[in-house]
Amino acid sequence: MADLFGIGLSGLKSAQTQLSVTGQNISNVNTPGYSRQTAIQAAQVPTLTGAGYLGNGSKVVDVERIYNQFLTNQVRTSTSANAEVNAFQSQMEQLNTLVSSTATGITPGLQNYFDALQTAIEDPSNLPARQLFLSEAEGLASRFNTVQSSLTAQNQFIGQQMSTLTDQASRLATSVAQYNDSIAKAAANGAQPNDLLDARDEAVRQLAELVGITVVPQDDNQINVFVGSGQPLVVGNQASTLAVATGASDPSRVDIVLKSGGSTQDITSLISGGELGGLLRYRDDVLDQALNAVGRLSLAIADQFNQQQGQGLDLNGNAGSLLFNDINSEALVEGRSRARANNTDPNAKLDVLISDTSQLSTSDYEVVFSSATQFTVRRTSDDKVSGPYDLSSVPPPELDGFTIELDSGSITSGDRFLLSPTRYAAAGIEVVMQEPQELAFAAPASADASLDNRGTGSLSQPTLSSGPAPIDPAALQTLLPIDLTYDAATGELTSSSGTLNPSPLVISAGQTNAVEVSVGGYTFSMSMTGTPKDGDTFTLNFNEGVADNRNALVMSELQTAKVLGQANGADGFSFVDGYGDLVQRVATYTAQARTDAESSAAVLQQATNNRDSVSAVSLDEEAANLIKFEQYYNASAQVIQVARTLFDTLISSIR
Repeated sequence: MADLFGIGLSGLKSAQTQLSVTGQNISNVNTPGYSRQTAIQAAQVPTLTGAGYLGNGSKVVDVERIYNQFLTNQVRTSTSANAEVNAFQSQMEQLNTLVSSTATGITPGLQNYFDALQTAIEDPSNLPARQLFLSEAEGLASRFNTVQSSLTAQNQFIGQQMSTLTDQASRLATSVAQYNDSIAKAAANGAQPNDLLDARDEAVRQLAELVGITVVPQDDNQINVFVGSGQPLVVGNQASTLAVATGASDPSRVDIVLKSGGSTQDITSLISGGELGGLLRYRDDVLDQALNAVGRLSLAIADQFNQQQGQGLDLNGNAGSLLFNDINSEALVEGRSRARANNTDPNAKLDVLISDTSQLSTSDYEVVFSSATQFTVRRTSDDKVSGPYDLSSVPPPELDGFTIELDSGSITSGDRFLLSPTRYAAAGIEVVMQEPQELAFAAPASADASLDNRGTGSLSQPTLSSGPAPIDPAALQTLLPIDLTYDAATGELTSSSGTLNPSPLVISAGQTNAVEVSVGGYTFSMSMTGTPKDGDTFTLNFNEGVADNRNALVMSELQTAKVLGQANGADGFSFVDGYGDLVQRVATYTAQARTDAESSAAVLQQATNNRDSVSAVSLDEEAANLIKFEQYYNASAQVIQVARTLFDTLISSIR
């Protein structure tokens, strides 16, 4: 009877354990990372009798979790990739809306600006038309300011988000280290702590969502976690800390550092995967280029129009003044150079002065000094190194449309500076002209034919092809007029003063002849057509006409002129094309990010489904197990009841 009691009792205990495991599975059906558990049941050691070995019931020898390491790794890897793509796409969508919207984009502002200029050209002395052009110039500057402000705000948000994510990653790393310690202690007793293992795997998965990691299992059921190119984040029960710090080369943004013990390592360039990887990829590959492209465009517009203003006369007969603020003003130069924090003289400062906006690129530059004056320049977009240059040379060294000068402080070997010639320009562009009369729409000179001329020769209105910027009307008035006379005997055109180019200047009757006159540092270009007669005279005069629009026409040609991207002999492109290229690249990045987001989400879902097909809790299956193990429990109880009945019968027969 005792054997039957023992068998029934063992079955009762086994059934109770099976019901407990089933209940545990059901209660954790929605627990993230939980792996379904199953009780492993085995027969107890039988007893040898005269009739052979007689069984002694059953027992539960272990509770295992249904788990597949490969599928778990797939989920972790897919989670990291999906989080990176989603973080990248989120920022791209914002940028795409900003640069392409009619409300905030630059293209509508440019179109309105040139449309207003065209209206003013039709009646150059009309003050309301001039005022409209000034208003549209202010509107264009405001659009640049808005785009720059939005991009700067996005850069700041990325810095704040990186700070939040590194804090979360550090807390999760600490949790993983604590789980490692608890698991090692629990496993020392000879059994696997299933719930702790699941909790650790979930913490690791959440960590992978924040940053790309590598997980290396250890022999004692612990794991080590590495970031970047193998920098240890978790080693056994010790965790390092991820944090943000002010950028060493760019104080306007933050870098990611790994703090371990008493050492701190900058790992920004090594980070990939997870939300942090997506934010860094967006900042480095897209945001910096967008800031630089918008800044370059604003500099080119301000520079080209300011230069052309200086080549004309306003309604008061004065040389044109600045329409936009000077591109090399102190405020704009201030942000173009930043010294590394560990430079010998923290007060040392370089000035980056724009010399030719058509040569500007959208890259940043790193300056490395090998001595107090000798330095090389690395263009960060393609890592092209140029130099060495001498800081003390006169004129100062020039590359890619800008020059570098020492502003203050002292330089020693090993000092480094980050140059951003265009990045912050759009924030500072503004219209400084106050009065519409100051718009220099008139050309400085005009050409007239003598009324006594007998031939059909005609001289086009002159264009100022070179000269001081701005022009000096008072000096120009002393140089003009200049009489140009045709000599039929030699076929030459002679001048009363100045220099003709070429000299002698032979006129081919009936053809278009280029005529260039230089006087006092000014060069005027014209063309002569028709057939002049001997003694015919043409006069180059100082222009006093208020209705002249020739300089404004040159301004309007800037709409399609190739004034950007002419470095290294490139053909260049216009303002609109330059901004259109930015919009197109952003749209392409955005479309690709959307595609990547969809594909990575599908991969993650498939990996999750594969993992769940093995490890997830099925309520239908567990419900069936409840019924099965309940019947098992009842049957075991019935065995005990039968044993009791038999025992009572035996006792009764003895009495």
